[in-house]
Amino acid sequence: MTGVLLGGGILALIALRQNLYLIFAVSVIWLYTQVGRGRVEDVIQDMVFSVDQELLLSVPLFILAGNIMARGSIARRMIRLAVAVTAPVPGGLGVAVVLSCAVFAAISGSSTVTLLAIGPVAYPALRENGYSNGFALGSLCAAATLGIIVPPSIPLILYGVATRSSITDLFLAGIGPALVLTALMAGYALIVNRDRPRGAWDMAEIGAALRGGIWSLAMPVVILGGIYSGHFTATESAAIAVAYALLVELLIHREIASRDLYAPFAQTVLLAGALLPILALALSLNMFLTLERVPQSLVTWMSTVVHDRFGFILLSMALLLVVGAVMEITPAVLVLAPLLLPMARSHGIDPVHFGIMMIVNLEIGYLTPPLGLNLFVAMTAFRQDFMTVTRAVLPFIAILLAGLAVVSLWPALSLFLLR
Repeated sequence: MTGVLLGGGILALIALRQNLYLIFAVSVIWLYTQVGRGRVEDVIQDMVFSVDQELLLSVPLFILAGNIMARGSIARRMIRLAVAVTAPVPGGLGVAVVLSCAVFAAISGSSTVTLLAIGPVAYPALRENGYSNGFALGSLCAAATLGIIVPPSIPLILYGVATRSSITDLFLAGIGPALVLTALMAGYALIVNRDRPRGAWDMAEIGAALRGGIWSLAMPVVILGGIYSGHFTATESAAIAVAYALLVELLIHREIASRDLYAPFAQTVLLAGALLPILALALSLNMFLTLERVPQSLVTWMSTVVHDRFGFILLSMALLLVVGAVMEITPAVLVLAPLLLPMARSHGIDPVHFGIMMIVNLEIGYLTPPLGLNLFVAMTAFRQDFMTVTRAVLPFIAILLAGLAVVSLWPALSLFLLR
């Protein structure tokens, strides 16, 4: 009875989005002390042990790099170049917004940072050029979610930490799905804006935009090229991303001064301070569940419910869609990945492919009521009400669901670069 009441209270408070981290902490302590017969000290020890990993340093560093670039002019330069290149295409500005989000996501690794960097520049431009409010809101909210699948992706790093998977392999596996999702969104932008007037290529403008944005475009090449070539690790690449962002914004573009760096550093501290406790608690919980053999029990139970690979994919993807609508992606990845991965392995699904499936699925949660993070960010950034933003993202949710089906049923899309 106590467990039922506790579970009901947790679900109610999660639905109200109140004190989620505190509730999670109480739940973990309760499991340790009441179910596992452990002590509070055991929780603290496991938390300290679980976060004592060099790889986790990459998370706040990538966030910091993204915040520095959001403060500077990199986003604006990317949009200028994308607009110049897509000018002859009907709905070219809409396509340019999608491409800009994809490229910026490859630098920042974060959906929220991408939306906050590209949105304030792109949203007014879309509206001033006659694009509907719904398309402007929906395209920005949806394209920003590419930040969690385009490498270097913070959720992919967290999945790798939680499941002890290769971060490099996960980054490589994310490239194919990211290109497909980007193409689907760009294709939708072309279709719904096909009657808009076309422009013409202005080679002088393309040249000027390329010169202005070349340092920005070089960043993902340096970061990802260094990782894949083995010259530096994911953590070292995150530190290099910060150094590169500072170099470009302070010394090359010179559109921000050193005194302007307080805001991105403060934002990073706030985000990292919120992330670290939930990360430590989730990894501690994973250790507890492993000791209690919960994954093995779930695999046994799942085998009585689902008897083939396709059935498992359908059931697990449906579960993740529901979870993504009511839970933030960090705890969802850290808690569910170690539980679902043994079942995926039992059905012959590659751990890296399952990680990509899981992240693409939870990507949809950024757009799904009631707790879709990008919905709330868009409400604040663009001064729109919740229902307006929700209606705007509905076509893009359908696009992401189609992309999820392709990624789930076509493993080679994720794994071709690993073979």
